[in-house]
Amino acid sequence: MTKFDKGIGRRGVLKGIAATAGLSTLGMPSIVRAQSAGTAVVGTWGGDYARLLNKNIEQPFLIDKGWEVLQDQAGDPERRAKMMAERRLPQGSTDVQGLNGPNMYQVYELGLTQPIDYSKIPNAKNLLPSMKYEYGVGHIYSAKVPVYNPDLVSEAEIPHSYADVFNPKWGDKLGIIDIQYQYTVVAASLAATGTLTDFEAAKALLMEVRKAGCRIYPTNEAFAQGMKAEEIATGIMWKARVVQWQNAGIPVKASWPEGGAISYVSGFVVPKNSPNPEGAWAYLNAMLEPGAQENFAIDMGYNPTVTNATVAPDLNERIGFKPEEIEQLKSMDFGAMLENDVDLKTWWDREFKA
Repeated sequence: MTKFDKGIGRRGVLKGIAATAGLSTLGMPSIVRAQSAGTAVVGTWGGDYARLLNKNIEQPFLIDKGWEVLQDQAGDPERRAKMMAERRLPQGSTDVQGLNGPNMYQVYELGLTQPIDYSKIPNAKNLLPSMKYEYGVGHIYSAKVPVYNPDLVSEAEIPHSYADVFNPKWGDKLGIIDIQYQYTVVAASLAATGTLTDFEAAKALLMEVRKAGCRIYPTNEAFAQGMKAEEIATGIMWKARVVQWQNAGIPVKASWPEGGAISYVSGFVVPKNSPNPEGAWAYLNAMLEPGAQENFAIDMGYNPTVTNATVAPDLNERIGFKPEEIEQLKSMDFGAMLENDVDLKTWWDREFKA
């Protein structure tokens, strides 16, 4: 992990979160009323992920057993900003927050979340060691890979690296996802220099494809529709999503990037001022149930983070990784991202998207 000045990094991130999300306008959500035992309030993205949390975790393993589960749906930056706004309150408004790897790390470094008490999560005994963090619990994982529409990309043009994807030759046939700016910048760094943290080189490369006409889509779902409508021919996306889109009839395939792929982990953290801590531990335990993990693999194409989940061989062939690919998975430098995130987001919004 990259060493950095936590004092400087923390002040910068606090300032940036406030500026980006408008902390002064945040109010307490209506769901704060849920303070009784047997309640779990879940901060999460909306869309497919929220729906599948309810289908595969909440309904079968919590609601059917008498728990009240409430979802507080919002974007990642907005939810982190809300945690900042509530940090001095005796009780916040959520019990668990769904975040990606770098942002799980960020909120812990900022003192907003508590260490995970694995003694209160019985199913954690089956958790993969690589998904067991002091600051959060890994829910699902995949890897960022080149994706393409086989109807628009010839065999000779198939992208086999991040550099192949971030090639100005694609013009407006290259799609980029706004909410994935962090992983896009890191992938561009790998494309430009073979390293994870050369952000200046990444910016330069991304500006080249922007000037060439690349399309920017606000969400993963919008990117998928762009692929389906043949607005774009290529981009980068989680391998898991490719499987999900294929199941939905979208013409898309994936390739393994030469030199390795950026790994992706989505998980949950527990705010320090969780109003229902028992609900938090119950939610995390339900999340690790084999059935919940298996159904996420089927419905969303992400790999389970527990060893006792069974994935059918044909599905594993589509969503899993070969041993040599697992060895090539590259984890984002969370410390470097925390230190540079505010500047990168500002650049992304004000210059790249302009």
